[in-house]
Amino acid sequence: MAERVKFPSTTGPTLAGLVDVPEDEVRGWGVFAHGFTLGKDSPAASRICKQLASEGIGMLRFDNLGLGDSEGDWGDGSFSHKVADTVRAVEFMNDSGRETRLLVGHSFGGSAALAAAHDCPSVVAVASIGAPYDPGHVEHNYDALIARIEAEGEAPFPVGGKALTLKRHFIEDVRNADLREQIRTLRRALLVMHSPTDNTVGIANASEIFRAARHPRSFVSLEGADHLLTGKNQAARAARIISAWSDPYL
Repeated sequence: MAERVKFPSTTGPTLAGLVDVPEDEVRGWGVFAHGFTLGKDSPAASRICKQLASEGIGMLRFDNLGLGDSEGDWGDGSFSHKVADTVRAVEFMNDSGRETRLLVGHSFGGSAALAAAHDCPSVVAVASIGAPYDPGHVEHNYDALIARIEAEGEAPFPVGGKALTLKRHFIEDVRNADLREQIRTLRRALLVMHSPTDNTVGIANASEIFRAARHPRSFVSLEGADHLLTGKNQAARAARIISAWSDPYL
């Protein structure tokens, strides 16, 4: 069962989300942070959260600024905004009586989850899936536009049949983001998941995250999966692993 929700972003516009609610006994609650421009209804977000809900872990997945059903302009956001709005999503869940103890992030959202956990006192466990160690890794998606953005301040960025606006402040924000100290001082249980066949974000990123973190930390190889977890049962398998791993922390 999915419950539609809305809550204010840290910059004002309303964000739209879905809470995948367990039909049987609730083991715990979590928040899912989606990838760069993917949204709450992307296959990875939808399938992982639905699978976790089927195993008793209710999950909030939400569209970041200007994506999907959320208000605002995507071009006004940044990595810092994504981190802050992930914290806001946890606060929203906590305020609704659903104490959030688990953060799950996929790709760029995995980096955001690692950063956001510091400002979420209720969160005790973080799972990253295919996350870049350096948020600036996303620059390869728009490297052909950088010269124009630096000269003009912004440029249209085509994604999924529509044009978003990529602005200079986003480029500067991801270039300035540094997760090393945040990972080193995480003080939460960490599960790093990555595929050795991920051709979008190489598995070396998982090694860097794991090496920077302190115990309790775990690594699971998603052998055979692609970055977007589009293959049959890839997302569900990742969710089942997260479910088992997170059980002591829920």
